[in-house]
Amino acid sequence: MSQLPALSLAAVPSRRTRTIELAKEIESRGFSGIYCPSLGDALGLCLSMAHETSTIEFGTSIVNIYARNVLDYAATASYINEISEGRFRFGIGVSHAPANKQLGVNPGKPLGDIREFVETMRAQPRITLPPITLATMRDKMISTATEIGEGMVFANAARSAMPGSLERMPDVGDDFWMGNMIPTCISDDREAAAAVNRKTLQFYVALPNYRNYWKQNGYQEEMEAVEAALAAKDRAAIPGLLTDKWLSDVTLYGSADEVREGLQAWYDTGLKTPILVPSSASGGQFEAFEEVFALFD
Repeated sequence: MSQLPALSLAAVPSRRTRTIELAKEIESRGFSGIYCPSLGDALGLCLSMAHETSTIEFGTSIVNIYARNVLDYAATASYINEISEGRFRFGIGVSHAPANKQLGVNPGKPLGDIREFVETMRAQPRITLPPITLATMRDKMISTATEIGEGMVFANAARSAMPGSLERMPDVGDDFWMGNMIPTCISDDREAAAAVNRKTLQFYVALPNYRNYWKQNGYQEEMEAVEAALAAKDRAAIPGLLTDKWLSDVTLYGSADEVREGLQAWYDTGLKTPILVPSSASGGQFEAFEEVFALFD
């Protein structure tokens, strides 16, 4: 493949300084971007990268629009955009019910809320905003992203569904950015790598909007089995309900050759920017990135 993918990077307590060094290494190795999930302080990490990197594109993927005041978000996004000389992309989304409940907020309709958020940001005087990327899953939010945003980002999308999603979306220019966060575990022990990804996705299958997306795209039986386990308060059973077919459609795992082949298959769907989310079957966060680096050496 001619272009390296982007990587997902989060800074957790006690590792933040080392994470910035990792971001600089990602840049030096020629990866196409760094995108920061809502885990930890994504905007704080992006601000550090604005100062500590010089060429790589980076952004949030995503921040929750309900977590901070829209005017505060606008000021911070504008600042990072200016300091980075236009390398920053502001990814936003409506998050999920458990996260919003924890924040003590009562969201309205997702499409209306995100539209109002973007309109309010853009109405602020004397600031230059970065490109805005909307978190997407199904067709209505994809259509909204093409209308009011400069890009869209999926998380844990089904590869088999991506061509259809892209075919149904309104026409956009070549500058419209499209990414997808893909859990990735590289190991010659394929079953161990699969177990890591199943653990990663256990949180997501507990969320109704994800289950509805996967049901729509051919995994009705798996998601109904998960719902039965949730109803029985048997979360320990969930990993065993996530089939190899589903896991291979949503994640990348196995040997280096298998992961490279799977990544190429993602490019072949029309997705512009795969965002690998590294995990390791034999170590922690930094070992996972070393395994990804070795994939392209």
